[in-house]
Amino acid sequence: MISAWTNAHPWLRSLVSYEPGKPIEDVARELGLRPDQIIKLASNENPLGPSPKALAAMRDMLERSHFYPDGGGYYLREAIAAKVGLARENIILGCGSNEIIEFIGKAFLSPGDDIIAARHAFVVYKLMATLFGARTIEVPDPNFEHDLDAMLAAITPATKEIFIANPNNPTGTLLSQAQLDAFMARVPDHIVVVFDEAYYEFLPNPPDVIKYVREGRNVVVLRTFSKIQGLANLRIGYGIARPELIDVLQKTRQPFNANGIAQAGALAGLADDDHQRKTRELTIAGRDVLQREFSALGLEYVPSHANFVLVKVGDGKAVFNALLSKGIIIRDMNSYGLPEWIRVSIGTPQQNERFLAELRALLKKV
Repeated sequence: MISAWTNAHPWLRSLVSYEPGKPIEDVARELGLRPDQIIKLASNENPLGPSPKALAAMRDMLERSHFYPDGGGYYLREAIAAKVGLARENIILGCGSNEIIEFIGKAFLSPGDDIIAARHAFVVYKLMATLFGARTIEVPDPNFEHDLDAMLAAITPATKEIFIANPNNPTGTLLSQAQLDAFMARVPDHIVVVFDEAYYEFLPNPPDVIKYVREGRNVVVLRTFSKIQGLANLRIGYGIARPELIDVLQKTRQPFNANGIAQAGALAGLADDDHQRKTRELTIAGRDVLQREFSALGLEYVPSHANFVLVKVGDGKAVFNALLSKGIIIRDMNSYGLPEWIRVSIGTPQQNERFLAELRALLKKV
């Protein structure tokens, strides 16, 4: 029998599939626990759950499940455009913002091309580049912060895309407006700069990168409904760019890539300012508690601007397994080349305290 790899792209051999946070259902089955006995602080999800307005809108849309969705996402794109002060032609919807990363790869990457990302950036950037036979130039990030000068110096004639997550995942670090402006003043116009703003809504005074879109720059801004709106299960996100760039990306997507129930939930969640405010306040308060406790325990951590904290615990995998046995799911950072670190999402006060109590007990044993 001929191997399946015989006619497959050779670069796919080195492609490692993305490993998401462990699902609650898996842990419940493996440990013989009820799902409500488990807390998940692994995937930067919203501990308050979905926007109530989104839930109501989705229930209504269930009655229309026999119809295909609006393939162009007219109303959701209109609402997003109004929110950011642009036009519907500046917006594209994705099955999560991850899919838009794939659109950008389909549109611009070929074997032999380069992308540039920080060493400790979201691993999907590299996975998508590998999918299209492109090389990822990983630029060192001292103190887990983007080194924009080094990223500019890393540009080659083959560079097609640069990815900047702000705040960055998994480090939680943030670039200032001045840093971004200085970078954009020097980046070549033909390179597509992708600003991943999955955690944008958690910032009290976020930098403005949409202004580069208004200036007609080759920029794509990514945002998602997974985090502050609490709609991760729907897989719905969006990209913002100049209309000509959106036109190119639209040609790469599948018809009906954003399902109707997701569009309805996202449209309602976008307008649910009260839910977003409560989530933001809960996140900031919980983040402060975790970081104060990490300091008290003598643990090194990266001060975060997002809804998670990266903390050094010695043996990340061992801590992950020990906490998992107690029904607490966090994220070890081995896949990011940080075996001594874990990433912890901010939960409710009760979830945060349960995690801290188990971590204290574990560190005392060690």
